Amino acid sequence: MTDVADEHRVCVRDATAADAHAIAALLVAAFAEFEPRYTPAGYRATTPSADEIRHRLINGPAWVGERDGTIVGTVSALSTPTGVYIRSMAVDPRSRGGGIGQALLSQVERFATGLGARRLFLSTTPFLAGAIRMYDRAGFRVTAEGPHELGGTPLMTMVKPLGDAPS
Repeated sequence: MTDVADEHRVCVRDATAADAHAIAALLVAAFAEFEPRYTPAGYRATTPSADEIRHRLINGPAWVGERDGTIVGTVSALSTPTGVYIRSMAVDPRSRGGGIGQALLSQVERFATGLGARRLFLSTTPFLAGAIRMYDRAGFRVTAEGPHELGGTPLMTMVKPLGDAPS
Protein backbone atom coordinates (compact mmCIF):
# COMPACT_ATOMS: atom_id res chain seq x y z
CA MET A 1 0.00 0.00 0.00
CA THR A 2 1.16 3.50 -0.74
CA ASP A 3 -0.10 6.54 1.11
CA VAL A 4 1.01 10.08 0.44
CA ALA A 5 0.82 12.74 3.15
CA ASP A 6 0.54 15.73 0.80
CA GLU A 7 1.17 18.38 3.41
CA HIS A 8 4.55 16.86 4.17
CA ARG A 9 5.29 15.25 0.78
CA VAL A 10 5.90 11.92 2.47
CA CYS A 11 5.08 8.67 0.73
CA VAL A 12 4.47 5.72 3.05
CA ARG A 13 4.85 2.37 1.32
CA ASP A 14 5.30 -1.28 2.17
CA ALA A 15 8.90 -2.15 2.93
CA THR A 16 10.52 -5.01 1.06
CA ALA A 17 13.60 -7.13 1.62
CA ALA A 18 15.38 -4.80 -0.83
CA ASP A 19 14.93 -1.99 1.72
CA ALA A 20 16.62 -3.90 4.57
CA HIS A 21 20.02 -2.18 4.30
CA ALA A 22 18.47 1.30 4.10
CA ILE A 23 16.22 0.52 7.09
CA ALA A 24 19.17 -0.78 9.13
CA ALA A 25 21.17 2.37 8.30
CA LEU A 26 18.21 4.57 9.20
CA LEU A 27 17.81 2.86 12.59
CA VAL A 28 21.49 3.46 13.36
CA ALA A 29 21.22 7.11 12.29
CA ALA A 30 18.02 7.65 14.28
CA PHE A 31 19.34 6.19 17.52
CA ALA A 32 23.05 7.15 17.32
CA GLU A 33 22.64 10.27 19.48
CA PHE A 34 21.04 8.11 22.20
CA GLU A 35 23.55 5.22 22.05
CA PRO A 36 25.36 6.31 25.26
CA ARG A 37 22.08 5.95 27.17
CA TYR A 38 21.55 2.34 26.01
CA THR A 39 23.36 -0.71 27.25
CA PRO A 40 25.33 -2.40 24.44
CA ALA A 41 22.73 -5.20 24.30
CA GLY A 42 19.84 -2.73 24.28
CA TYR A 43 21.38 -0.72 21.47
CA ARG A 44 22.06 -3.84 19.38
CA ALA A 45 18.41 -4.88 19.79
CA THR A 46 17.24 -1.38 18.83
CA THR A 47 19.42 -1.28 15.71
CA PRO A 48 18.98 -4.70 14.06
CA SER A 49 21.09 -5.70 11.07
CA ALA A 50 19.76 -5.88 7.52
CA ASP A 51 19.59 -9.68 7.85
CA GLU A 52 17.51 -9.35 11.03
CA ILE A 53 15.20 -6.89 9.30
CA ARG A 54 14.71 -9.26 6.35
CA HIS A 55 13.83 -12.01 8.84
CA ARG A 56 11.34 -9.72 10.62
CA LEU A 57 9.54 -9.16 7.31
CA ILE A 58 8.56 -12.82 7.44
CA ASN A 59 6.83 -12.27 10.81
CA GLY A 60 4.96 -9.06 10.02
CA PRO A 61 4.79 -6.04 7.76
CA ALA A 62 7.03 -3.02 7.75
CA TRP A 63 6.66 0.33 6.07
CA VAL A 64 8.99 3.09 5.06
CA GLY A 65 8.36 6.79 4.74
CA GLU A 66 10.05 8.35 1.73
CA ARG A 67 10.66 11.94 0.85
CA ASP A 68 12.02 12.66 -2.63
CA GLY A 69 12.83 8.95 -3.07
CA THR A 70 14.90 8.71 0.14
CA ILE A 71 13.83 6.57 3.07
CA VAL A 72 13.46 8.92 6.03
CA GLY A 73 11.30 6.82 8.37
CA THR A 74 10.34 3.27 9.15
CA VAL A 75 8.09 1.18 11.36
CA SER A 76 7.14 -2.48 11.58
CA ALA A 77 4.27 -4.34 13.17
CA LEU A 78 3.72 -7.72 14.69
CA SER A 79 0.24 -9.14 15.23
CA THR A 80 -0.05 -10.80 18.65
CA PRO A 81 -2.96 -12.32 20.57
CA THR A 82 -3.25 -9.10 22.61
CA GLY A 83 -3.04 -6.59 19.73
CA VAL A 84 -0.58 -5.20 17.23
CA TYR A 85 2.90 -4.52 18.54
CA ILE A 86 4.74 -1.58 16.97
CA ARG A 87 8.48 -1.98 16.69
CA SER A 88 11.50 -0.37 15.06
CA MET A 89 9.82 3.02 14.73
CA ALA A 90 12.36 5.60 13.62
CA VAL A 91 12.63 8.87 11.71
CA ASP A 92 15.86 10.27 10.35
CA PRO A 93 17.01 13.03 12.74
CA ARG A 94 17.11 15.59 9.90
CA SER A 95 13.46 14.85 9.07
CA ARG A 96 11.92 14.87 12.54
CA GLY A 97 8.96 17.14 13.12
CA GLY A 98 7.76 16.86 9.52
CA GLY A 99 4.85 14.47 10.08
CA ILE A 100 6.67 11.30 9.04
CA GLY A 101 6.26 9.58 12.40
CA GLN A 102 2.55 10.37 12.47
CA ALA A 103 2.11 9.10 8.89
CA LEU A 104 3.83 5.83 9.84
CA LEU A 105 1.74 5.45 13.01
CA SER A 106 -1.42 6.04 10.97
CA GLN A 107 -0.37 3.27 8.59
CA VAL A 108 0.11 0.83 11.46
CA GLU A 109 -3.26 1.80 12.90
CA ARG A 110 -4.97 1.14 9.54
CA PHE A 111 -3.24 -2.24 9.41
CA ALA A 112 -4.34 -3.11 12.96
CA THR A 113 -7.91 -1.97 12.38
CA GLY A 114 -8.01 -4.10 9.23
CA LEU A 115 -7.05 -7.12 11.32
CA GLY A 116 -9.73 -6.31 13.90
CA ALA A 117 -7.08 -5.75 16.57
CA ARG A 118 -8.33 -4.26 19.81
CA ARG A 119 -5.19 -2.24 20.59
CA LEU A 120 -1.79 -1.04 19.52
CA PHE A 121 1.14 -1.25 21.89
CA LEU A 122 4.83 -0.45 21.88
CA SER A 123 7.87 -0.30 24.10
CA THR A 124 10.11 2.73 24.27
CA THR A 125 12.89 4.02 26.44
CA PRO A 126 12.09 6.79 28.93
CA PHE A 127 14.84 8.99 27.45
CA LEU A 128 13.21 9.24 23.98
CA ALA A 129 11.16 12.27 25.03
CA GLY A 130 10.29 13.43 21.50
CA ALA A 131 8.97 10.01 20.52
CA ILE A 132 6.98 9.75 23.76
CA ARG A 133 5.35 13.13 23.06
CA MET A 134 4.40 11.96 19.57
CA TYR A 135 2.93 8.71 20.90
CA ASP A 136 1.02 10.64 23.55
CA ARG A 137 -0.43 13.02 20.92
CA ALA A 138 -1.45 9.95 18.89
CA GLY A 139 -3.48 8.58 21.81
CA PHE A 140 -1.01 6.19 23.44
CA ARG A 141 -0.84 6.03 27.22
CA VAL A 142 1.84 4.62 29.53
CA THR A 143 0.84 1.37 31.18
CA ALA A 144 2.38 -0.77 33.91
CA GLU A 145 2.74 -3.67 31.45
CA GLY A 146 6.18 -4.93 30.64
CA PRO A 147 8.66 -5.44 29.34
CA HIS A 148 10.51 -3.08 31.62
CA GLU A 149 13.97 -3.52 30.15
CA LEU A 150 15.73 -4.49 26.94
CA GLY A 151 19.18 -5.92 27.45
CA GLY A 152 19.44 -3.88 30.65
CA THR A 153 18.11 -0.64 29.08
CA PRO A 154 14.97 0.62 30.86
CA LEU A 155 11.72 0.39 28.89
CA MET A 156 8.16 1.56 29.28
CA THR A 157 5.09 0.26 27.47
CA MET A 158 2.48 2.47 25.85
CA VAL A 159 -0.95 1.32 24.68
CA LYS A 160 -3.63 2.76 22.40
CA PRO A 161 -7.07 1.12 22.43
CA LEU A 162 -8.66 0.85 19.00
CA GLY A 163 -12.33 1.58 18.44
CA ASP A 164 -14.47 0.89 21.50
CA ALA A 165 -12.00 -1.69 22.80
CA PRO A 166 -10.69 -1.38 26.36
CA SER A 167 -6.92 -1.48 26.73
